[in-house]
Amino acid sequence: MFKNCLILFFGLMISGSINAQVGLLNATTVDQIGKKNEEQIAADNDAPLAYGYVDDRDVLWSKVVWEFVDLNQKINLPYYFPIDNSSISSNRRSLFDTLIKGIKQGNIEEVYSDSFFTSKITQNEIDSRMSSIRESNGYSDTIRLQSQDVEGYMIKGMWYFDKRQGELKYRLLAIAPMGKDVQTLGLGLDGGNEDELYELFWVFYPSARDVLHDAKVFNPKNASQPISFDHMLNARRFSSTIVREENIYGDRAISDYVRGNSLFQLLEANKIKEGIRNREMDMWNY
Repeated sequence: MFKNCLILFFGLMISGSINAQVGLLNATTVDQIGKKNEEQIAADNDAPLAYGYVDDRDVLWSKVVWEFVDLNQKINLPYYFPIDNSSISSNRRSLFDTLIKGIKQGNIEEVYSDSFFTSKITQNEIDSRMSSIRESNGYSDTIRLQSQDVEGYMIKGMWYFDKRQGELKYRLLAIAPMGKDVQTLGLGLDGGNEDELYELFWVFYPSARDVLHDAKVFNPKNASQPISFDHMLNARRFSSTIVREENIYGDRAISDYVRGNSLFQLLEANKIKEGIRNREMDMWNY
């Protein structure tokens, strides 16, 4: 399975790579940098690699899991940086800024308040979750969540065994930035939940693929071969911890039945992960 993911990642990276500084070497004026000529546009067939159709009858087994991607881990830093947009080119943005921009411009419309897609959330509701007006001594100040305040992502996806192709696969279904409560941000409250992270909104991932494909991640090994967020996420190029699986108990989270012990919660998450990995081998046992 790991080998297949690795092959997919490098294949997508090579086929979908675009020069991070388009036209830089041929530009005669600054406004030509980053713009393609008509011939390049006509020849450019750059788009997200389409998902293959999966018939429900071909899904022999499946399990939906929720995972937390901690942006404090080194391997996850490409999703976090850059956090200062004022001192860097406009074609480099963090995953959070990319999602927010796509939503504001109307390119991402499938945005929900929860991971079960029960109710859509409006732009005004998103703004209310990300901003707060504080008044002090007759003055008002607006506090807004910034890219640096997003410390992780919750992702929802399905592992399934495709009997037609005879392998275990993964499909990303939704993603949610995890930020602090803007009402308590920066107040330094003792004994409160200032450091607790909350789901700001949920994006139905397939509807955001075009936006995430156009947004490129800086490649430290080769600046002329950037990687898109869509490639990174589909190749599972991140470190994550399972926090919930679909189950008979209303899809309860691990923390709901393994309380107060982070080590035991991590062991339970690893147990679920190993169960998924072993499923593919079990399918071939006779």
